[in-house]
Amino acid sequence: MEYAAQRKIRERNTWNYRLAHCPIWIWVFFLAPGPLTFSLFAHGFGRGNLIWLSLVLVGVAIAAWRGQLPGCEPGPYILRFDEDRPNPLYRKVCYTFAWNAILNFALLNLAGLVIASVTGHWYMQQIYHNGYFPLLAVILLLGAAGKLPRVGSSTKGEGWERRYFYGSVWAAVTAQTLLGATWKAIPQAQAASVGKLVVFVGTLAFMGWLASQGKLPRTRPIVPGEIMVAD
Repeated sequence: MEYAAQRKIRERNTWNYRLAHCPIWIWVFFLAPGPLTFSLFAHGFGRGNLIWLSLVLVGVAIAAWRGQLPGCEPGPYILRFDEDRPNPLYRKVCYTFAWNAILNFALLNLAGLVIASVTGHWYMQQIYHNGYFPLLAVILLLGAAGKLPRVGSSTKGEGWERRYFYGSVWAAVTAQTLLGATWKAIPQAQAASVGKLVVFVGTLAFMGWLASQGKLPRTRPIVPGEIMVAD
């Protein structure tokens, strides 16, 4: 674990630091319309993707300029991880949609892999068409109720909640990157689907274990004590 007193305190966020966070939120909100994102990966960049990306770029640019995106504020919002401060609305919204990008795609891809492994047929388009928005609704409701890490009414649990968030990011991104690579490299046979399922679940489990051990960046808990800065 990390001790807050040992962390270097940052009173202001540099412009480079703030700009470096913009691509993260562009990607999070660009992924929000799941079926449109599925079309992007299945058929390439279309007119709908271009229109949506343009809207996201404008929205993120305005929010970043106003300091209304996590990591894009003029100065860090959280200085003491155990301080009971109100969690701003923009943080709740951003991290709720970030959780959607992490959970929704991973769960739908997992469902597609399981079905393909059992039946020998892929139904990813149908799964995304029928499953994405119900899952999105559940995640948005959990976010509105403050039941997701970093989305609660208070920042008091930030020292632990950040590790759940970043651990999930590491696991989902790594597993889905490997899934994309195996999708392109291995034929779409039933036996191959089983292998892809094993790789996907195994990667999620392995990265989750590394995160639980604090072996990945930003996955060590920060214990109370002194001032700290959280992204």
